Amino acid sequence: MTKFKGSLELNWINKDKSLLYEIDEDEGMGIKPIWVEKDDIRVSEPRLLNLEGEYGNPNNENMLIKGDNLLALRTLVEKFKNREEKDKIKCIYIDPPFNIGTAFEHYDDNLEQSEWLTMMRDRIILLKKLLRSDGIICVHIDDAEAHYLRLLLDEIFGRHNFFSVIYIQSVYPSKTLKQDRIFHDLIEQILIYRNSIESSVSVNLDYEKYSYEKFCWYITEKEEPWKTIKLGGKKVDIFQKGTYSINESVFSMDGLKEIWASGTILDINSSGRFFRDYFMGRYSEDGYNILYKVWDIGDDNHSFRYFTGPKKKGATKGKYYQGVPKKVLDNPETTLKKKSIENYWNMAADFGNCRHEGGVELKSGKKPEILLYKIIKYFTNEGDYVLDSFLGSGTTSAVSHKMKRRWIGIELGKQAETHCLKRLNSVVNDEDQTGISKELNWQGGGGFRYYEVGESIIKNLDMNWDMTIEGMSRAVFMNFDYSMIEGDTHQLETEGDEFYLGKQKGGIAICLVTKGTKIIRRTELNKLVKDLSKKYPNQKVTIFTNMGVAVKPEELNDKLDVMKIPESILKKYRMV
Repeated sequence: MTKFKGSLELNWINKDKSLLYEIDEDEGMGIKPIWVEKDDIRVSEPRLLNLEGEYGNPNNENMLIKGDNLLALRTLVEKFKNREEKDKIKCIYIDPPFNIGTAFEHYDDNLEQSEWLTMMRDRIILLKKLLRSDGIICVHIDDAEAHYLRLLLDEIFGRHNFFSVIYIQSVYPSKTLKQDRIFHDLIEQILIYRNSIESSVSVNLDYEKYSYEKFCWYITEKEEPWKTIKLGGKKVDIFQKGTYSINESVFSMDGLKEIWASGTILDINSSGRFFRDYFMGRYSEDGYNILYKVWDIGDDNHSFRYFTGPKKKGATKGKYYQGVPKKVLDNPETTLKKKSIENYWNMAADFGNCRHEGGVELKSGKKPEILLYKIIKYFTNEGDYVLDSFLGSGTTSAVSHKMKRRWIGIELGKQAETHCLKRLNSVVNDEDQTGISKELNWQGGGGFRYYEVGESIIKNLDMNWDMTIEGMSRAVFMNFDYSMIEGDTHQLETEGDEFYLGKQKGGIAICLVTKGTKIIRRTELNKLVKDLSKKYPNQKVTIFTNMGVAVKPEELNDKLDVMKIPESILKKYRMV
């Protein structure tokens, strides 16, 4: 047999490029996009987040960000990459434009397919970088784009990390249709992927009282086994047709539950795996209508478990019979059983009644709070981070806040203020009793910070002198994988210029910028390095500066590097 290498891949026009949107801030949407290289500074530069206001308790980590979510996500990736796992994002929910050719009030949703795929690809790649190793991403989409989106998610997360799909009924079947519509679309989808198969995902399942109703099967051995063999290190008694009986009767704690050994049971259940490994196809040796009694298997009150093979020629499936689990028998009055998440949620009524939730209206695409409550309840615990980079009317952040999760929400244009800021401020101030507020007895509290994505560090092929020295230094460090050392500022002795320090593993950075023409003298440079070496021993020192340096490159210490700016930044983004 010929073996083929490679993998399935979704392809589209200009897949190797990115999209640049000129943003209409008033309308809160991107104007006609243009294709650019992936490392174009306009789409790949992490930007500063400028604090515009604090709401409620200032001792919080919640963030509402106004601006292009691509640039905001690039910045968040830099901010989060050195954090501990517990302080990264546990759950991402996004409800991106469905690309169905309808012009929403607040979104330009009529993108060409290749543009939409590029827009989604670039953002999902960044979202994955923000997730905890045991994190979950939930992407809400309609049928028209679900198949493309699933292939895209397979490519980024890996097909093996597909977790589930939940089908959401968002419309009543009886809702009035436009007369030119043939099909009445009732269902939307939420595609769920885990970040890594290596990290187990904890899910907060609901519980229900254990039911014995299915334990209604009873097996009688009428004769001695036909033969006894060893399979998988276990003793197996084999009974032929007519030497045993299987009957259904009244359920009891002594009864058995009948389970088909097929589908996912063959992989996730120990009895299913035993059937898969030892009984599938065995009818060619033992015949049909065979009962197998396998000893020392299972978790019930028996020391054995019964299996049956196919009953007639051409059939392949079999069954097994298990008793009531021991843990249930030991605590019959108090034992609860985990309830699996059904993958169909009828929420037509909730979608129909959510228009006024949060005190803000969104004519198309608004999601009810109960939907986000269910997702956040299943996949997070108090204190975990929830992120939504297509925040819309603010539902995800509002629900996360009420459920005592940390949250980050990103929205573009004036809608960030007219909808999200307004809604979240009312949540903090106990002015919102809509949605899930009453069920959670929400009484306000907490707080958040409101940021706006800042300008580029480059302006007219020079440093952006509209920025402060501190802001410029932060931006330089972020562009070269350093983080600011907070509260550690210095001044040049001869000129008095203020400068800031950054750090990364094994290295310290200095950012020295001035609008005039100045030169760093050899003596001053040596003193700088000497002072830093005392404070941060065994660290390489990199100086980012637009000043002249009165030292020849070959005379620099091997633990000292001088990077000219803006030249090094322009080179990074291939602007020169």
